[in-house]
Amino acid sequence: MKELTCIVCPRGCRLTIDDDLKVTGNSCPRGAEYAVNEMTNPKRMITSFMRVKNRENCVVSVKTSTSIPKRMIFQVMEEINKVGVNAPTNIGDIAIKNVLGTGADIVITKNVK
Repeated sequence: MKELTCIVCPRGCRLTIDDDLKVTGNSCPRGAEYAVNEMTNPKRMITSFMRVKNRENCVVSVKTSTSIPKRMIFQVMEEINKVGVNAPTNIGDIAIKNVLGTGADIVITKNVK
């Protein structure tokens, strides 16, 4: 039996999930789906920054386009740290396509002129 706080909506329902993946405490079906996913294949979004190669002491903020498996966070961060981008950058530009085969792109979230 495990207790979780749902983060899908602002309600923050207190969820309980048993070994058979039966969820209680959810106010909506999304809470039950969240709890099952959290127990079977937890995923997270990454927000970070990358260096801008053609600017001195400059970084640009980035994020994943979709959630990635939690177990791959450190591997994805290594890829982000290896790669740099050249200015100019625009919000929505893809810095890394399908990072490590996760299906998520690393997307730039800041304009750098």
